[in-house]
Amino acid sequence: MHKAIRERRIRGRGTVGKRIVHGLLQRGGEMRANVIDAADASAIHAIIHKNVEPGAAVFSDESTAYAGLDRQFVHEAVNHAEQYVRGQVHTNGVENFWSLFKRCLKGTYVHMAPLHLQLYVTEEVFRFNARKTNDKGRFDQVMGQTVGRRLTHRQLCETDGCGFVGLE
Repeated sequence: MHKAIRERRIRGRGTVGKRIVHGLLQRGGEMRANVIDAADASAIHAIIHKNVEPGAAVFSDESTAYAGLDRQFVHEAVNHAEQYVRGQVHTNGVENFWSLFKRCLKGTYVHMAPLHLQLYVTEEVFRFNARKTNDKGRFDQVMGQTVGRRLTHRQLCETDGCGFVGLE
């Protein structure tokens, strides 16, 4: 990026100007990930309560957003500054997803506009959840979901620029 453009676009460091993607992975099950507006405790707790049964074991890192989960869940955390695994307590599965997602972002797509980020996340979640099948199996699964659906050029062009609004 040219220096003048970088100075105009990039303000601050860390999370400034970045979107937040939160993910949950059930061990031996499926991954769920969504773009969220805030990573505070109320937003994170709402996602967990919506997707995880009360009393289930929840393993996380030591982010303060997960504080208080032990009231309704069996919550244990790992401090990544000291360790990554403590017996069954680890976040390695979801870290694997983030690694693959970042590889997809940097290697295949290079740039994801914030408007389209949820679509890229959804695609990578599908790919991750279908990782034990081959390309043909994934292709058949996607094509099986298109039966009876029709997208005209007019529908595509009458959206807010995303091209996928209203297609659920």
